[in-house]
Amino acid sequence: MNVWKRSLMRSIGKTITGVALMAEAGQGAPLSDYPIQPVDHSQVRIGSGFWGQRIATNHQRTVWTCFDQCEKTGRIENFANAANQVKRKFKGIPYNDSDVFKVVEGAAYILAQHEDPKLDNYLDQLIDLIARAQEPDGYLYTAYTLKANHAIMGSKPWINEMTQEKGRDSHELYNTGHLYEAAVAHYRATGKRTLLDVAIRSADHVDRVFGPDRLKLPPGHQVIELALVKLFRATGERRYLDLSRFFLDARGNPEIRSKHTWADDVYFANHKPVVEQREAVGHAVRSTYMYAGMADIAAIMDDDAYREAVDALWESIVHRKMALTGGLGAVHKTESLGPDYVIPHDAYNETCAAIGLAYFAHRMFLLHGDAGYMDVLERILYNGSISGVSLEGDHFFYPNPLYTNGRDRFNHGKNSRQPWFSTSCCPVNIVRFVPSMPGYMYAVSKGALWANLFAQGEARVEVDGTRIALRQITDYPWKGDVALDIAPERPTRFALRVRIPGWARNEPVPGGLYRYVGDAPGDVVLKVNGEPVEFRMDRGYAVVDREWQRGDRVALSLPMEPRRVVARDEVAAARGQVAVEYGPLVYCAEAVDNAEMPIEAYHLDGDAELTAQFKPSLLNGAVKISAEVKGLKQPLTLVPYSLWNNRAEGAMTVWLPTEPKVASEHTFSMAARAMTSASRNEKHTAALNDGLQPRNSDDHDIPRFTWWDQKGGKAWVQYELLEPVEVGAAQVYWFDDRPRGGGCRVPASWRLLYRDGAAWREVEQSSGYGVEPDQFNRVEFRPIPVTQLRLEVQMQEGFSAGILEWKVE
Repeated sequence: MNVWKRSLMRSIGKTITGVALMAEAGQGAPLSDYPIQPVDHSQVRIGSGFWGQRIATNHQRTVWTCFDQCEKTGRIENFANAANQVKRKFKGIPYNDSDVFKVVEGAAYILAQHEDPKLDNYLDQLIDLIARAQEPDGYLYTAYTLKANHAIMGSKPWINEMTQEKGRDSHELYNTGHLYEAAVAHYRATGKRTLLDVAIRSADHVDRVFGPDRLKLPPGHQVIELALVKLFRATGERRYLDLSRFFLDARGNPEIRSKHTWADDVYFANHKPVVEQREAVGHAVRSTYMYAGMADIAAIMDDDAYREAVDALWESIVHRKMALTGGLGAVHKTESLGPDYVIPHDAYNETCAAIGLAYFAHRMFLLHGDAGYMDVLERILYNGSISGVSLEGDHFFYPNPLYTNGRDRFNHGKNSRQPWFSTSCCPVNIVRFVPSMPGYMYAVSKGALWANLFAQGEARVEVDGTRIALRQITDYPWKGDVALDIAPERPTRFALRVRIPGWARNEPVPGGLYRYVGDAPGDVVLKVNGEPVEFRMDRGYAVVDREWQRGDRVALSLPMEPRRVVARDEVAAARGQVAVEYGPLVYCAEAVDNAEMPIEAYHLDGDAELTAQFKPSLLNGAVKISAEVKGLKQPLTLVPYSLWNNRAEGAMTVWLPTEPKVASEHTFSMAARAMTSASRNEKHTAALNDGLQPRNSDDHDIPRFTWWDQKGGKAWVQYELLEPVEVGAAQVYWFDDRPRGGGCRVPASWRLLYRDGAAWREVEQSSGYGVEPDQFNRVEFRPIPVTQLRLEVQMQEGFSAGILEWKVE
C-alpha cells in the first residue's frame, strides 16, 4: 500500500476530533473542540518549488545531520547505556533527551509523506533503545538513570522541576513532553505503537505523581501542556487532558512563587495564574509553548477565561513585541520577551521562539478563523524560522538578529551558522517544523474548506463527509498567481475560503505594529473556470459559496511587488528607517552584495525605485531587489532575509535609514559600528552598543553587560572602530542591582583610554568621570582621532560592576 493511501486511511480512522473526541473522552465535563479542524500534513503532498526544495533538503540532509550529531555527542548513547543498564557517565546536558525526541518527531513527519525504509528501520532501532531505557514505573530521563551530576538535577525525580533544590528547572517534564509529541507523530505516520506505548506508560506515571492532591508543581520549561493534549487526541484518555490543564492551572501558585525572586517568576511566566495573564513575558520559547497549550484548553474545554487570556496574550505579542520577521525575544541574556515596543535590530529572536509563535498562531486561527493569525504564521514560515537553517540543511542559527556588523559572534561564539550547539533545541526544532508545514495549508469546518497557504502540490480533504482532491499550481512566493483545482467525489456545495494575505490587503501584520508606505499596488483578482467571480471578504478570506464539481479551477492573482515597511513610532530602534518586503518575504542588505561602503552607511531614499527580478543562479533561485540610491555607484541589492549568510560571512541589515543623516547620527552611531571586546564575559558585550535606553540602573528588561562574577579589582571593555574617527565625549549608563539585593554596583572609579601605537593612553578629560546611577554619565575630553577606545573600571570592594549602554560622540 502506498504511503498516501496508508496515511489517508490512518488519518480517517484514528484522528479523534470534534464529535468523536467528545464521545470517546470518557468521564468529565462535556468537551468541545476547535470550530475549524486542520487537514493533517499526511494528507498534503508538496511538489516542486520553494517548499518542495526545503522539505526535500530536510528529508535528505537535515534529519540525518541531526541524528548523526545526536550519535556523536552521546545523546543516543545515553539511551543505549540506560537501556543496557551500563552505568557509564552521562554525556551532555540532562535535557538533551528532548533533542532525540524532536528529531524522531521530524522523522515521523517525513515518513507520513514518503516511503523511506532506511529511515523507518533506523527509527525502529532507536525506539527500541528508548523503550528499554524507560524505568519500570514509566519514568524516563536518562540523566537520572545514569546518575548524572548536574546543577539542574534534584536529589530524586521531579523534585527540581520548579523548587530549585539546587539550581533550577530540571527539564524532566520538558523532556517528557517532547517524548509524547514524537510518540503521537510516529504512531500516526506508521501505525506502530512502540513509542506510543512508552509515552502512555510515562503519562500514567506522571499522572500518579502530579495532581491537586499530589505534587503541585508546574513545569519549569513548558511544552508538556500541549503534548498531553496530543496524547489525549491519540488515545481518547481524558486523564491526559485533565493533567494538561492541571499543569497550566498550577502556574502562579503562591507556594511555588515564594521560593523564587519576582524576576524568576516572570521568566517562568509563573508570576500569576495563566487565566490572569495579559502581557506576554518571560522566556520567549517557554511562554509561546504555554500559550499554545492554553489555546488547546480554551477550545476543547470551551473555557471563556482561557479564551480571554490567549486573546490578550496574542495581542501583547503581535501588536507590541514581534520583530518584522516574526521573531521573538528582545533580551539576549534570558532569551526573553522585552517591554512593549523594545524590538532592537540585534534582538535574540531564537529560532525556537519563532516556531513556538507559529504553533500559537495556528491554534488561534483554528479558534477564531481570522486570516491575521495565518498572516503571522506565514511571516514566520518564510522568514523567522527557516533563517535558522542553511540552504544545505546542515548548519544552523540559534539567534536570528535583523542586524549584525559581521564581526560580533552573535551565534553562540560565531558570526555564521554552526553545525551544532551544546544546547541544540533550534536545529532539532527545524527538523520537525519544516516537514510539518503542509499541515498548515488547509483546514475544514462545517460547510467550508479553508485554503491558507500557497505551495505547489496536492491534497486530500473531507468536507461534511465528501472527499475532495485538491491540486495547487503556483510559483509562490516568487509570483503571486495561484491555481487551485478542485475535484470532489461528487458534486457538493461548500464555501471555499481563500486567504488573501495581509501583504495583499495592505496590512503586514494585525494590530498596526508595522505598516506599508503608500497604497496597495493593485487589486486581488479571483476567477472560477476562467471567469471573474464575485466574492465576499470575511476576516481576510475571499469566500466563494457554490456547488463544486470535478474539474473546477479557482485562479487567484495577488499583486506582488516590492513594498517599503515602517514600524510604529514607539519602536525607537526603527525610527527614521524602512524595511523592504516582497510578498511574504522580508528582505535584507548583505555586505557580500554591497561592498561600496560599510553596510551601516547605506540608506534607502524614499523615492528610490525598487526593482524585483528572479535570478535562477542566486541562492538556489530567488528574487533579487535592486534600488538606485543617490550617491551610490552601484545599486543597493537586497535578498530574502531567510537566505542571508549562505554565501559569505559579513554584515547584514533589514532596516535601512531613509537618508544619510539618519544613518550616521541616529540608528548606526559610531559605537553601534564598533567591534566589542572585554576582559571577561565577551559574549555579552553586544549590550554595550545595542542602542536601548535604560529606564534605570536596575533595568532587567534590556540586555546588560557585567563582569560578573569578578568582584573588586580592575576590568575593561573596548570598542574597535572600522576607521579612525575623531571623538571628544562619551556617556556611560551603569548597571547597579542594589534595589534587588544583587551583586553589581556602580564602580568606585573609571577612566577612558585610547590606543596610541603600542601604548594605551588616558584621554585628557576636563569634566570628571561620573558614577551616578539611573542616568548617563558624560565625560568630555580633548578631541582625538581613535580606532580603539577602552573603558577601564575599578570595582567597589566585594562587588562586581556592569554597563547598560556606552555611547561615543
